[in-house]
Amino acid sequence: MKIAFVLFDGVTTLDFTGFYEAITWLRILGAKADVSWDFCAMQEEITDDRGLTMKANRVSPDLSGYGLVFVPGGFATRQLRYDADFIAWLQTASAATYKVSVCTGALLLGAAGFLKGKKATTNPSAYELLAPYCAEVIETRLVKDGNLFTGGGVSASLDLGLFVVESLTDSGFVQQVQVKMDYPYYRAGQYSVISTKLI
Repeated sequence: MKIAFVLFDGVTTLDFTGFYEAITWLRILGAKADVSWDFCAMQEEITDDRGLTMKANRVSPDLSGYGLVFVPGGFATRQLRYDADFIAWLQTASAATYKVSVCTGALLLGAAGFLKGKKATTNPSAYELLAPYCAEVIETRLVKDGNLFTGGGVSASLDLGLFVVESLTDSGFVQQVQVKMDYPYYRAGQYSVISTKLI
């Protein structure tokens, strides 16, 4: 499975790195040998919301070749959702099996049309902004609707990454990842993979 980490100017780095840290253990621990990933942006370098500059290894790639596309958030998403070029690029991910966002990355998935008829969540400060894009905003930390995963604000990225790992493997494997991350707060099996609202 190829993973695209979508980056942009003004991204919140923890939104990105929490999920990145968790999901890449799929390959490191050998759960899925074919896992690979790219850092994708519309320009070679992007700067986060606190001034850290990062380099993308793929510039404006066609996202249709990725099995999982992950979109982090950041205050910049509030304007970026109206950027026609960026949204057109993101829409090339329509064929991706898994679409995942954390925090206000959900606004970008919504602007691309990927949340139509779906239930989703985002940073609590943006519930009202998300509402026009989806069937229902669920005011909770994690939501899974089919193959769409959305997470709440910033630190939810860690839990979201572990939940996706658990969904792709099992509770035993995600517990191994937790040990490697020294992150005891996620509870394997706590979240329903059947219902939309995770309890």
